[in-house]
Amino acid sequence: MGQPMPAAGRTLDAGGRLVTPGLVNTHHHMYQNLTRAYAPAINGTLFQWLTTLYPRWARLNKESVYLATYVAAAELLTGGCTTSSDHMYVHPVPELIDAQVQAVTDAGFRFMANRGSMTRSVEDGGLPPKEVVQDEDTILADSERLIKAYHDPSPGAMVRVALAPCSMFSVSESIMRSTAELAERHDVRLHTHLAEDTDEDAYALEVYGRRPVEYFEDCGWATPRSWVAHYVYGSAAENARLAAAGVGATQCPSSNMIICGDAADAKGLRSLGMNVGIGCDGSASADSADLWLETRTALLLGRFRNGPDSFTAREALNMATEGSAANLGWADEIGHLNPGACADLVIWSSAQLSQAGVLTDPVEGWLRSGPARAHTVLVNGTERLSEGQLQLPGLNDVLAGHRRAAEAMQG
Repeated sequence: MGQPMPAAGRTLDAGGRLVTPGLVNTHHHMYQNLTRAYAPAINGTLFQWLTTLYPRWARLNKESVYLATYVAAAELLTGGCTTSSDHMYVHPVPELIDAQVQAVTDAGFRFMANRGSMTRSVEDGGLPPKEVVQDEDTILADSERLIKAYHDPSPGAMVRVALAPCSMFSVSESIMRSTAELAERHDVRLHTHLAEDTDEDAYALEVYGRRPVEYFEDCGWATPRSWVAHYVYGSAAENARLAAAGVGATQCPSSNMIICGDAADAKGLRSLGMNVGIGCDGSASADSADLWLETRTALLLGRFRNGPDSFTAREALNMATEGSAANLGWADEIGHLNPGACADLVIWSSAQLSQAGVLTDPVEGWLRSGPARAHTVLVNGTERLSEGQLQLPGLNDVLAGHRRAAEAMQG
């Protein structure tokens, strides 16, 4: 019958409450909470939005990135998220990801740092200004440094590292290829944006003579090591090829509907065998970091797109837990409540107005009858949220510093 359970140091009463695995966020840009709902950018296309905000993001420094990351982790915890990847691709100064790792360590939050990169400035035919791009040697050297410093492949790791060139319109083909080779050498994950916007199609055909997915494949990225953000505009044939190759996708429902007018067809991609997770995306595109909200939006979008019997709350929950964990290569340890999993779990409050009358199906009620509120959030067995209150000493000081940093960036 196995070994007896060890004595508990403390017992939590979850009676009458729904318990789920901690939600897992597979795409985010945490630094962007310094420019939330930035008025000059809110009604633009993706390319217009980016070119408006890049000059603001060029003001990032280690302190502001620390503050933004800590605030993002705290916000994610309140929505039941216990693990997040973060795609940090703007590097006006060195060691910004080091600041992120310090922030999540201080917050007690499980984290996959995505070493993003951009090499093609507006002077090279890209979109970003010169101040936020780096040369290829710098990117590859820093990628190796971060892997050696922070990537922990051991069971129960709190920090891992993935390599994540930003997008085909901001990096060279050679850095895409070199990064894929580096990831294979060090056995780490690969991440990028793909097929997010119709402007991307036009750009890829003009610059590379190929559609975005063809370019992605030619660069050596069609591998189970890779997961891609957004993936809205792949063709049927491209979807089938990437699914067969083991590439995963992240649906970012709110962000894509705000900026791009559509979102990935999660139901269709899953039917092909593709692993699909959920992501908040940046806090200046979705303008929030609530993975419960994104999971609910994924449920609504799936039913709107495919019919009322096509998508259930359990399927959406699976995307936000097991699906997301698989995209990060963490499926054996997080995203489920099986014996041996990391102690990342959420006890959801039932004593709230939105849950009154939910009797027959607590999972459907949890996602349909929101907003849901986490009562308790455990990360690695430690309470980070208790009775609805964050257990993060010094959070008020961090928020005050964040306000000053946001004012400096937006001013």
